[in-house]
Amino acid sequence: MAQPYPNHPNLTGGFAPQRAECDVDDLIIEGEVPRELNGVFLRNGPNPQFAPRGDYHLFAGDGMVHGFYIQDGRVRYRNRYVRTVKFNKEREAHRALFSAMNPMDNDPSVAGMHTDGLANTNVLWHGNRLLALEEAHAPFELDLRTLDSIGPHTWGGQLKGPMTAHPKIDPETGEMLFFGYNADGLISEKVSFHVVDRNGNLTRSETFDAPYASMVHDFMVTKEHVLFPIMPLTGSMERAMSGAPPYAWEPDKGVYIGIMPRNGTVADLRWFEGDPSFMFHPMNAHTNGNIVTAEVCEFEEAPLFPTPDGKPGDPAKAIPRLTRWTFDMAGNTSTYKSERLHDISCEFPRLDERRTGLDYRYGYMACDTNPEWKVGGFDSIGRFDHHTGNLELYPVGEGCATNEPIFVPKSDSSAEGEGFLLANIYDANRDGTHLVILDAQNVSAGPLAKAYLEHRVPFGFHGNWAPLA
Repeated sequence: MAQPYPNHPNLTGGFAPQRAECDVDDLIIEGEVPRELNGVFLRNGPNPQFAPRGDYHLFAGDGMVHGFYIQDGRVRYRNRYVRTVKFNKEREAHRALFSAMNPMDNDPSVAGMHTDGLANTNVLWHGNRLLALEEAHAPFELDLRTLDSIGPHTWGGQLKGPMTAHPKIDPETGEMLFFGYNADGLISEKVSFHVVDRNGNLTRSETFDAPYASMVHDFMVTKEHVLFPIMPLTGSMERAMSGAPPYAWEPDKGVYIGIMPRNGTVADLRWFEGDPSFMFHPMNAHTNGNIVTAEVCEFEEAPLFPTPDGKPGDPAKAIPRLTRWTFDMAGNTSTYKSERLHDISCEFPRLDERRTGLDYRYGYMACDTNPEWKVGGFDSIGRFDHHTGNLELYPVGEGCATNEPIFVPKSDSSAEGEGFLLANIYDANRDGTHLVILDAQNVSAGPLAKAYLEHRVPFGFHGNWAPLA
């Protein structure tokens, strides 16, 4: 029998699970939905169907994908759990069987069982497949129109090991580039790199050893290079087996950024070293001559994870800020330049994806202005102009919180930044969620439209736009 959820900060408020799967044919609209929007805005995030075994971590909930289907000025909604092995086994048992924190604490009935993951971090359309992603396993395929689960996708068994939740799609070739850390199982220094062509064929796979085992949530791609950030949120099986944190902040290990030419191999990796810092997400990167530039949301110290002895980190250092890294590929140095671009707290950076890996002007992100009534991590949606350094904000409202904004171009031929920003907004005043649509060229003017749900979409991680034929 299902039990109540514990009073855990990541299981209450805007994080509280929403277990119902439902369809809403016609959302109530305030304003006017642009007719240029014809497709589906997809979101993914952790949403445990049962109270967890033991302690809980934000990253450990079952994946639930939310789809806002937009066409002819109307919006309909559908959400579905991702039916992984874990999900199905626990539904049969009517309780949690797998520990959120330590596999040694799994129920005896599933001891030693290998699962296909949680599929709870991102959702992406590529090669005519909709893939739910998390970084410890292969992707999980869903049906775009129904969100029904199909199953793990490994490109006919060619993919060995995990896939990041943050692949990059080359806007010119249509290739999808991705990596996987802990590529030989459990916790290790082994990292894999893969390329899938625009038609969905896996065409390249290589592996290399990183300087040390770490959590590598995201990476960067330019037209000429691939960047692998190895940062001191380290992994240790020895720690895990002793009951200490499997992942912990070890700043003494420093930062290593590996840069590989795209026309080369992993044997051509060149490592740059930097002071301790951490990032979950980059905004973009590009190469101009011998200079490689990357803009990232950088923390002084990794959030959400302790030191090796289990002590919590310093919250004052766990604040992400937009930062530029510059690498001189012609220089006789192993260091790189780091420059803060703005002091505002910001995360979940995105861009006009047609400029992925290329020089670009505009970036979009969730921002925190530290309002008096705070119900989530971010209370504003921002547009940053890299040419002027100007940050334009849309505050989402008192008692409201936003997540990652997604850019959708007005048309395939529109100029960079000419289009719309879409995001889910949680409104604690009514404990419900609405979809907000902004003019990406005039963010501070406020919404073109809002589409209202009667229920709450739990705070999640990432999403993307997919066309509907």
